[in-house]
Amino acid sequence: MKVLKFGGTSVGSPQRMKDVSKLITSDGEPKLVVLSAMSGTTNTLVEIADYLYKKNPEGANTVINNLEQKYLQHLDELFTTDEWRERTEQFLLEVFAYLRSMTKTLFTSFEEKVILAQGEIISTNMVNNYMQEQGVNSVLLSALDMIRTDKNAEPDFNYIREKALAQLEANPGYDVYITQGFICRNAYGEIDNLQRGGSDYTACLLGAAIEAEEIQIWTDIDGMHNNDPRIVEGTEPVRQLYFEEAAELAYFGAKILHPTCIQPAKFAGVPVRLLNTMDPSAPGTIINNRMHRGTIKAVAAKSGITCIGIQSSRMLLASGFLRKVFEIFEMHKTSIDMITTSEVGVSVTIDNKANLTDIIDELKKYGTVTVDHDMCIVCVVGDLSSQNVGFETIATDALKQIPVRMISYGGSAHNISFVVAEADKQRTLRALQQTLFAYNDHVRRPS
Repeated sequence: MKVLKFGGTSVGSPQRMKDVSKLITSDGEPKLVVLSAMSGTTNTLVEIADYLYKKNPEGANTVINNLEQKYLQHLDELFTTDEWRERTEQFLLEVFAYLRSMTKTLFTSFEEKVILAQGEIISTNMVNNYMQEQGVNSVLLSALDMIRTDKNAEPDFNYIREKALAQLEANPGYDVYITQGFICRNAYGEIDNLQRGGSDYTACLLGAAIEAEEIQIWTDIDGMHNNDPRIVEGTEPVRQLYFEEAAELAYFGAKILHPTCIQPAKFAGVPVRLLNTMDPSAPGTIINNRMHRGTIKAVAAKSGITCIGIQSSRMLLASGFLRKVFEIFEMHKTSIDMITTSEVGVSVTIDNKANLTDIIDELKKYGTVTVDHDMCIVCVVGDLSSQNVGFETIATDALKQIPVRMISYGGSAHNISFVVAEADKQRTLRALQQTLFAYNDHVRRPS
């Protein structure tokens, strides 16, 4: 069985829902399908919650009524029979009546999570009802019965595996199993969500739990490109990525995936394929545990970076210097992206400036602090192991005309990262595209 995930744009209108349903049933194979909320719905639900936090039930009710009318207007376009149109209308009326009941009670973060869950609950019910109207042998499974996080807000994988397999066993013989992405229960049984990676995370957790043949992430892009197509001309989809390569690219700017969401699939050895709902015949990108030697795969960039340097002549003789530096960032709950060190200094980058002033004040106890704002991390990903001689030289040579603030190499066998000014991001990406992938073409050609 394959697990297929479709995002908000893929189910963003009645016609898109019809197209996705045809795509799901095109080959007749059984599938577990994970759906996001219709595009725009989650933002509207956040707006409703915001009104309720501000104790403005009238504002919340206005947004609820507008969203309800939007969904009710979709029914004539989606359904052809009175039975399924009326059944779905009744379901929608119950959901929006429930949302209105929230305006009359004490509003907390618990109620907010319940409100945010309604988007996925609505979209999965609508698609399942449409598929059943079309004669598809489908069934709706609740993610709230399968997905749970532990007390650290991390997925409880043993629970997920047990419950997912139990749900499939309790509902045998269906061609299509539909469930919600993003939403779950927490360790206390309350409705919650997965936050990082959302529906992609759900698909990978379920795919790993049932040991799926493949996990397919359907978006509106033909796989992961070898550079940012918004900035660089002539980019191409990368047809295959090693799990670690995909995680590096996702972390350093490739927005098509969240870096943590593919980890369950990696550990279970289940391949993840990125596909395009607008062009289903395109091969997309396959992510698996195969490492292709001697190839640079892609370049990604992460903006909004701040670079902090700490210099101290006492550092060489001061045991525990780095520990003290890291503890300052930990105390202020600020993650470090990159780090480089020398005998008299250390430079780090962060992408969260919320506590920057306090961090700098603490760091000044241990040395002279410099701060560079508006920086960018550019990450080159591929086979950058020490046995792959020369690729790091090609990457650095491509940037010989660009001021580089930091270079990180050796922390991973899969990337080399550069910190440049945001103003130099475009020409950095273009220079690497022209140099690296021309070299790839050269080394691939037979002698």
